[in-house]
Amino acid sequence: MEYTQLGRTGLKVGRLVLGTMNFGPQTDEATSHAIMDAALDAGVNLFDTANVYGQTAGKGRTEEIIGSWFAKDPSHRDKVVLATKMYGSMAEDAPAWPNHDRLSAVSIRRAVEGSLRRLGTDHIDVYQFHHIDRLTPFEEIWQAVDVLIRQGKILYAGSSNFPGYKIAQANEAAARRGMVGLVSEQCHYNLHERRAEMEVLPAAEEYGLGVIPWSPLAGGLLGGVLRRTAAEGRRATGRTAHRLADPAVRARVQAYEDLLDKHDLDPGETALAWLLGRPGVTGPIIGPRTPQQLTSALRALELRLGEELLTALDEIFPGPGPAPEAFAW
Repeated sequence: MEYTQLGRTGLKVGRLVLGTMNFGPQTDEATSHAIMDAALDAGVNLFDTANVYGQTAGKGRTEEIIGSWFAKDPSHRDKVVLATKMYGSMAEDAPAWPNHDRLSAVSIRRAVEGSLRRLGTDHIDVYQFHHIDRLTPFEEIWQAVDVLIRQGKILYAGSSNFPGYKIAQANEAAARRGMVGLVSEQCHYNLHERRAEMEVLPAAEEYGLGVIPWSPLAGGLLGGVLRRTAAEGRRATGRTAHRLADPAVRARVQAYEDLLDKHDLDPGETALAWLLGRPGVTGPIIGPRTPQQLTSALRALELRLGEELLTALDEIFPGPGPAPEAFAW
């Protein structure tokens, strides 16, 4: 495993991040524990989750599975950089009760206490805001964070799905309070979805945030979906099938797989390797449903993409260009 600093902090994290969203809904507790065991054995130390993860198994279920894994072997907690997120309501079916979602100081305090209880730990290493809150001022958010840091319940704060201007606003507000501010940003970023390059990545670089891309395989589009379905004699299903119904998307995915066939490369591993080579990227989030998927993802760490291949990938999936040049001059 390769390690790097998380943004401008002194915290060392692995270049691959274990995403746990499948734990509970698609992966049972025993298999989830086996995946976490294997990830830790491979040197993966940044584990990412969220309070609402669990979906059909119930919101909070994913954090509970991680908590039961810590309980089996308390030494795991000291080896893991634990990151979770909050924003949405934890209510299953009913609308959110007032102050039970978003980023008010009341909501932040309630969410932290709930996550600590489910995770079975006394602190969260990186506490992340899952979305921007257009109603709550950053002065209130940072006051709540400051209290939690002083109480020892969180160590760092991060963001997820923030636009560039909100990263700037958040960290300028933190600086006025003499605080470190956001240290990481989880953003939607992969070969197929490169809009983060326009303003989110430059803002993260300017303010020293580590970038943690989610959906590195574009929801399965970059994982060899056409190759796999052809070999299995079936069609793609669900959201992937819906996206492939767009002729332009399907043509790009086909060109991608054809290119990698010529180089004898695995599509999913290549998509991860591409992100690992992008400036400012700390490490992509991988979300294995099985130990075998984890093993495949780990191989991306050894893959180095040559300039000719990178140029060809840019031709298939061109980026938007930086702001303001992308939309001005």
